[in-house]
Amino acid sequence: MAEQQTFDIAVIGAGINGAGIARDAALRGLNVIVFDKHDMCSGCSAISSRLIHGGLRYLEYGEIPLVYESLHERRYLRLTAPHLVEPLRICIPIYEGAKRGPLLIRLGMMAYDLLSWRKSIPRHEMLSADAMKQDDPGLAAEGLRAAARYYDAQVTFAERLVLENLLAARAAGAEIRMHSEVTGIDVDDGAVSAVSYRDDAGRAVRVPVKLVINAAGPWVDRVLAAAPVSSKRLIGGTKGSHIIVGCFDGAPHDAFYVEAAADGRPFFIIPWYGQYLIGTTDIRYDGDLDEVRASDEEVDYLLAETNRVFPQAGLKRADIHYAYAGVRPLPYKEEGPESAITRRHIISENTEIARGLVSIIGGKLTTYRSLAEQAVDKAGKLLGRRLPPCRTRETDLPGAWGRDRAREALEALEVLTNAGIDRLLGVYGGRAAAIARLCADDVALARTLDDAGRVLAAEVVFAIREEFALSLEDVVFRRMMIGLDADQGRPLYDEIAALAAAELGWSPATLKQQLDELRGYAESLRVG
Repeated sequence: MAEQQTFDIAVIGAGINGAGIARDAALRGLNVIVFDKHDMCSGCSAISSRLIHGGLRYLEYGEIPLVYESLHERRYLRLTAPHLVEPLRICIPIYEGAKRGPLLIRLGMMAYDLLSWRKSIPRHEMLSADAMKQDDPGLAAEGLRAAARYYDAQVTFAERLVLENLLAARAAGAEIRMHSEVTGIDVDDGAVSAVSYRDDAGRAVRVPVKLVINAAGPWVDRVLAAAPVSSKRLIGGTKGSHIIVGCFDGAPHDAFYVEAAADGRPFFIIPWYGQYLIGTTDIRYDGDLDEVRASDEEVDYLLAETNRVFPQAGLKRADIHYAYAGVRPLPYKEEGPESAITRRHIISENTEIARGLVSIIGGKLTTYRSLAEQAVDKAGKLLGRRLPPCRTRETDLPGAWGRDRAREALEALEVLTNAGIDRLLGVYGGRAAAIARLCADDVALARTLDDAGRVLAAEVVFAIREEFALSLEDVVFRRMMIGLDADQGRPLYDEIAALAAAELGWSPATLKQQLDELRGYAESLRVG
């Protein structure tokens, strides 16, 4: 059994950092096992603004190396995951009395272009107020002085980016354990020797390991508490919330990066998945990490600021499809503004606890690959192993190739609409061909679950057999992605549950419990 072997590395946390580390380490020949107490991408990675970006405002805080790193990582992701990461045009309107005037914005744009040399997307441009109003007539005109327009990138489904890293890790030999909470880190003679966890069936398991990489995001300190020696606090995260709305009067075609009138903090209004994603907030948070919700104050703030920038919108709470919130795993800092806390990642050796225990602090969705490269380089030194060079800059993620063949295979099924085919290619990339093959092997799965012909029955079985899904929430929200639809996929819950129950052998009681938990989770994202 895999649990009886000694692993070189145990990665705790299957968010973007943990998944990236597991992939890199496995590709370099290390024996890797990955744990997550819930499901992959069910914590911090899923609550981002879903941007692959340089971090324009980090320039204000002198974080030039971080911006440079981020912009080049954006380029690598566009090359290795083009099915998931796409260019996004962003506008910055500049108003009278704004904290950042036209000259400062222009200088920032020039620095952004300079730092992203060799990029494949267009350079910035400055627009007059009249040109901006002509392009986006719904934008508030009063006091508009000018605007800047530039490109970054968007990952519509951060969940799928995490998943494809885990799939690549598994293909390279890694063991993946979802719904498996680490309950203890054993130390022998001052060094890590084993990890204990409770598996998805509730059984206690212990595996020998040589090195532990704690990539649990906001839960890093909680994981360290499982070790026999206490340590200082490492994480002092800030809470970020987003709201999702439908198209509104005066809605822009491009994304907007806007300075809030209430506090001067920039926030985004982004076309996303046929809806608009608005956020984020940035508030210190010391509450329960498992019960983070968008507060009424945050929701009202985002609505008010959007209505100010796009006066025709008239958005109300009833217009919100759902909201999500989470905590950024930033370094602990007692004082100072939240926005000034560094977004650079820190790879910390927890030598006060044990040799061979490393924690990841901070990090961004954009820079996960370079973080993983650095973490695995460090792991090699700690293990006393001379590892081959990192290959992830140029190695495609699993769904990056074969999209044309996948489209042909999906068309041949003759059950999907064009919108359905586009949806499957957007979610699975070239791997959608494997779903078509599953339909050919089992014609009962070659049917759509919805009247619009967008969702295949085979997707449910594929998520369970091929993508580590163990619960309905996993399937709906982090594999098929219909949980992010405006209706959260609710009309299809019963049919999806029946397919999952047949595949996993659930009893009627388990099926009911799974449905109750799925509906409860969906409801938790609603705004009252």
